[in-house]
Amino acid sequence: MHDLIISGGEVHDGFASTPVTADVAITADRVIAVGKDLGAARRTVDAAGLVTAPGFVDPHSHSDSVPFLPDAQPFKLLQGVTTEVVGNCGFSMGPTDPETAGLSPIQLGEQMFTTFADYLNAAEAAGLSNHFAPLVGHNTLRLAVAGLEKQLPPGGLDRLCALTDEAFAAGARGLSSGLEYVPGAYADLAELTTLARIARRYDGAYATHSRSESEGLADALDEAVAVARAAGTRLQVSHCKASGRAVHGAARLILDKLAEARRSGVDVRGDQYPYRAFCTGLSAMLPPEACEGNVDALRARLSDPVTRAAIRATAEGPVTGIGVGLWREVHPEDMQILRHTDPTVRGRRLAEVLAGRDSWDALCELLIADPHAFVVCHTMDEGDVLAIMADPLVAIGSDSDIPIGPNHPRTFGTFPTFLGSYVRGGRVVDLAEAIRKVTSATASQFGLSDRGWIGRGSVADLVVFDPAQIGHAGTYENPELRPTGMVHVFLAGEQVIADGEFTGERRGRMLRSARR
Repeated sequence: MHDLIISGGEVHDGFASTPVTADVAITADRVIAVGKDLGAARRTVDAAGLVTAPGFVDPHSHSDSVPFLPDAQPFKLLQGVTTEVVGNCGFSMGPTDPETAGLSPIQLGEQMFTTFADYLNAAEAAGLSNHFAPLVGHNTLRLAVAGLEKQLPPGGLDRLCALTDEAFAAGARGLSSGLEYVPGAYADLAELTTLARIARRYDGAYATHSRSESEGLADALDEAVAVARAAGTRLQVSHCKASGRAVHGAARLILDKLAEARRSGVDVRGDQYPYRAFCTGLSAMLPPEACEGNVDALRARLSDPVTRAAIRATAEGPVTGIGVGLWREVHPEDMQILRHTDPTVRGRRLAEVLAGRDSWDALCELLIADPHAFVVCHTMDEGDVLAIMADPLVAIGSDSDIPIGPNHPRTFGTFPTFLGSYVRGGRVVDLAEAIRKVTSATASQFGLSDRGWIGRGSVADLVVFDPAQIGHAGTYENPELRPTGMVHVFLAGEQVIADGEFTGERRGRMLRSARR
């Protein structure tokens, strides 16, 4: 007798095969069979008229600190996400040095951990609402070794290697970089390749927020491919986009670069969120050199008129190898302030808070007041978004934040938005291909071999949703609206969403690499 049968749904296997109307039999945490007349079960869930699919795998999340929130957080389960890849853009919650942890331009939470293993153990002990597949972040590693200094100290690379090896021995599934952020921006090809080769030893992936997603896009993609080729790692190009008016229409360049790399033997894929705006720290508008040292040094530079003018000249000048920040790609009317210590500017565009000031001066003064401010930047072209979305090498990833305070709607609605607005409404790809993009396409890249598909022996991470109702009505002004259409969700055979409601149980696991 099976423990559970999900009966009569339109079953998608996660590989874009033609769907079949069938039952799915589950015993313990595994799928035992898919078909008809599968025998008796202790419990049956009726999926007639609905889609049964593998649980969605989010390749790009910043939910690292979510387990430490006081209440269970079902915001990803309500979208059908059963596994999140965390530790992206070069930032993980360990390993850290207490003296430099607070310098991180990305705030992951109040808790930071001396070792990567400490983080994994603490998150698991706190309880995960869905599964985590952890990456170790290059920016975090570099902060622990050199703070925000541009140059590594004597023996610094050896220390980076030792910390990276410790993280993979603890169960990291890959190495992430965020090369538009400091201190990752200071790394050269040799440093990145050296660390990626450690990932290779553990069969880990290399996921990168590349050095530029705007005017330096081509060189940045070439660098990402060069690291993966030299290290022999799988490559995940994070949140593929052509950002800024100067590169609208560059989707073809991105897709050609991915295809060319794959033809040359690099196992490369990308991910994308289905929105035209990105979200990041306000300090990312500045050239990396402006952030060198610490927060006090940043404030001092921006407070000095001569230095402020010199930083502006760099930010508005030719793109260099190390990058010039995001300022040149974001117009003041496109920059929406999401989080700031001054409540009067939250939710407003930079162009709306100038108060007679030059836009650069307004930006600098906002950063002096709050170096950890966050912004939403409306910089992408819909034609590029659609072209990237349709490509078979690109999966869907949320780039989501923790579900507290002002937020981007991608945190609460990425996957329903894709399946509703773009698949059902826009028909950018058919449903079978769309499900592949949110399941097996990501699972395989991060070594999750028994997840992201439905078949005998697969882990019973499953979703049942209504394809006519799935969607998200959230906006940039009101992002927290609950998505619609997700009926049932199962983690390893245990139901965590029942008839659209969270059961309240933290059933997630930390999916450490088996190669550790």
